[in-house]
Amino acid sequence: MSNTSQSQETKPQGMLYLVATPIGNLEDMTHRAIRILGEVDVIACEDTRHTRKLLTHYGITTPTISYHEHNERRRADELLRQLQGGKRIAVVSDAGTSGISDPGFRLVRAAIDHGIRVVPIPGASAAIAAVIVSGFSTDDFFFAGFLPARRNQRRARLTQLAAVHSTLVLYEAPHRIIDTLIDAKEILGDRDAVIARELTKLHEEVLRGRLTQLDTHFVDREPRGEMVLVIDRRLVVDERSNEPERTILDLVNEFGNAGMDQRTALKQAAKQLGITRDEAYRRLTAERTQLKLQ
Repeated sequence: MSNTSQSQETKPQGMLYLVATPIGNLEDMTHRAIRILGEVDVIACEDTRHTRKLLTHYGITTPTISYHEHNERRRADELLRQLQGGKRIAVVSDAGTSGISDPGFRLVRAAIDHGIRVVPIPGASAAIAAVIVSGFSTDDFFFAGFLPARRNQRRARLTQLAAVHSTLVLYEAPHRIIDTLIDAKEILGDRDAVIARELTKLHEEVLRGRLTQLDTHFVDREPRGEMVLVIDRRLVVDERSNEPERTILDLVNEFGNAGMDQRTALKQAAKQLGITRDEAYRRLTAERTQLKLQ
């Protein structure tokens, strides 16, 4: 056997780990994440100073390298070369699951394209924490990340989301939350919503109410902290209004006119009303029967 063949067989295989870190409370760190961060050759992180505090807390001395939105393209190429050379690299964000509204996609895509194994090390996620505490349906939710900062672009994105009949999960900066609530109410209609603020931290707060009500919370206090906005998929029906609530038949017909088949239309109508498909079918049958008798 040639020396070249021997060196190829013994060449170490690089590995890319996507490691979730706490979103606030340092206790939300898994045993596996701690072990992996201590075993890899280097940790790529958004802010090396921020991540070093976490590493120091757990006695981890692994070298770190910056990897953020401003150097992502250049650094991804550099990290890929290290992976191809057999290095084991962990990628972490400042908080939460790496790659979710944070740098990581470019490196993951490059690693996959070059046959390098990518391993998720799951853990904390602000989006998941917010949606499970919201009290809204979790069988179908849509994570939209951060909305655009500019008003026209934000409203255009919300207009797109108005067609999504799922619980909506958004990240938002504190200085834009009031404008976002106003735009969301105008475009999505008045829905129940939750603002989950500073999750797992000392001043954790979960605000509940309609979109028209939540902004009043910030009338006499400045919005602060990391925020997740969760919006119910159903419009709030105002009992004082003379406008009748839309029936399951109305919704099924509307979705059918939009090109959906009967089964899909019924499923989407059930989601919008927050009921099971079986219950939606029973209501639809009853409404059709009542219509025939009229």
